[in-house]
Amino acid sequence: MKSLTTKLKLLRPVLTSLCSYSSTDQTLLLNEFTRFCYQRDLPKALRVMDTLQSHGLWADSATYSELIKCCMSHRAVHEGNLVRRHLYFNGHQPMLFLANVLINMYVKFNLLTDAHNVFDEMPLRNVVSWTTMISAYSKSKQQQKALELLVSMLREGVRPNVYTYSSVLRSCKEMSDVRMLHCGIIKEGLESDVFVRSALIDVFAKLGEPEDALSVFDEMVTGDAIVWNSIIGGFAQNSKSDEALKLFKRMKRGGFTAEQATLTSVLRACTGLTLLELGMQAHVHIVKYDQDLILNNALVDMYCKCGSLDDARRVFNGMKERDVITWSTMISGLAQNGYSQEALELFESMKASGTKPNYITIVGVLFACSHAGLLEDGWYYFRSMKKLYGIDPVREHYGCMIDLLGKAGKLDDAVKLLNEMECEPDAVTWRTLLGACRVQGNMVLAEYAAKKVIELDPDDAGTYTVLSNIYANSQKWDSVEEIRTQMRDRGVKKEPGCSWIEVNKKIHAFIIGDESHPLIVEVKEKLKQLIDRMIGIGYVPETNFVLQDLEGEQMEDSLRHHSEKLALAFGLMTLPLGKVIRIRKNLRICGDCHVFFKLASKLEKRSVVIRDPIRYHHFEDGKCSCGDYW
Repeated sequence: MKSLTTKLKLLRPVLTSLCSYSSTDQTLLLNEFTRFCYQRDLPKALRVMDTLQSHGLWADSATYSELIKCCMSHRAVHEGNLVRRHLYFNGHQPMLFLANVLINMYVKFNLLTDAHNVFDEMPLRNVVSWTTMISAYSKSKQQQKALELLVSMLREGVRPNVYTYSSVLRSCKEMSDVRMLHCGIIKEGLESDVFVRSALIDVFAKLGEPEDALSVFDEMVTGDAIVWNSIIGGFAQNSKSDEALKLFKRMKRGGFTAEQATLTSVLRACTGLTLLELGMQAHVHIVKYDQDLILNNALVDMYCKCGSLDDARRVFNGMKERDVITWSTMISGLAQNGYSQEALELFESMKASGTKPNYITIVGVLFACSHAGLLEDGWYYFRSMKKLYGIDPVREHYGCMIDLLGKAGKLDDAVKLLNEMECEPDAVTWRTLLGACRVQGNMVLAEYAAKKVIELDPDDAGTYTVLSNIYANSQKWDSVEEIRTQMRDRGVKKEPGCSWIEVNKKIHAFIIGDESHPLIVEVKEKLKQLIDRMIGIGYVPETNFVLQDLEGEQMEDSLRHHSEKLALAFGLMTLPLGKVIRIRKNLRICGDCHVFFKLASKLEKRSVVIRDPIRYHHFEDGKCSCGDYW
């Protein structure tokens, strides 16, 4: 009884106010509120809302929905809270639709706790309520929370829809969760939906299972470009460029139009395989998108990675809009291709344009310095990056500086900088020091660095080989055998040298010791003729680059059949005069091959570009773009 009396006392002012407020006045007030809400006049709408609340009045849900949209467009968090408080004032309960709009508002404000509080207060929740929360947690990388909500949703008997599954799938980090969700999708009969299939393909690809992605793709004939985009992108991002390009051809034969996402993936695939001719074909499709920033950035990257700097410059100079990715890509591309001074000049132009560099830009700048021996410039950019641009140095920046110092013969400074690193040196950092030690001939420090690499990356076959070569050069055959025993015991196999060359839009691969190419006999004969001519003008194979315990003619024979030399011979046989010979190699080019290609470019009057894992070498008229500094 006392409780009822208390409630009546609280309601009396409201009831009195209502009695004194005629129905006509109430209608006018509600109409005024509705007008301000639809006009998106937030201050006036909130003032009228206060009056409504003091008279115990509420408008319809559609009007409040407009008001909440107004709060969202103005990022008005405080005002949004006032609307929420009004909707729940004095025990009032908004409709389900409106509660969902409130949840969405808090999600857009990135206030997931507030969104979840509204969600928990709802007496009834539908698939939109659940999906909004699940999607919010998925996007904020709280995968476990998203999965827990999905389980609760199923327990409450609410059936997930295509948006529920596609949202939660994209946040998955474990294959076991993906398999579980895949079963649920099949059970609900949603496996044929475009968005669900696309999300499944994306997550399989993201987790390194492109074959599973292909299985989902092949389960039924698709009539939607979204799924094609997902499968092509999945293979491209997993470095399965061949398969990505085959799927693109299937897509074109199926009559589908290549969209931005597809073409970006195709360019990535062409970049991975150094397929300049196919990349140029993709460029033809891109022309209709005119000034699309993402596609133009991908084009600049593709041309740089294929060693076609003139084309990269042409695209870059023709761009009406450039972002930090555009500038960084071009700066790094110039640096990798041996145009360090131009890269630094472009960096100055970038600063003059008002574009703020990011950490990737500075990596490109330091890379340019390290591959041109610009020690003072390198130190300046490294020491000032925090002060001028607010960028803290990370491993990549330290790696460039260690490489620069090492090549300049300042190994003590390189080691000192390595020990001063704020982050723990990884295998890549020690590998950089190892490379510098080899250049300077400091075998003691090289041995130490190599052992550090192996300690951090026991499966790095290349470092075992380098260490074996250090011992071989010192005639320490027992140590060589010990290294080989370690490799056998750990199951580490040396990756054979392999080079690829594109001729008539087809890739030809050459591997040292492999006789499978249909023209291998003719290729070897062409190479022999070239070597004989080069020996006639003074070429002598540098046998110290052979990483084996061989002697005399055996050592020379091993060198003459390095994969890039075989690829060059094939290029000379098949590509017309005036056509640049472009070769991609999986291992770093050795010193002997570097000398060989300089002489060959002069003797044959041909331009040759070799891309190895470290950088690009443009050989022309007996010179290399690296200036013999690599």
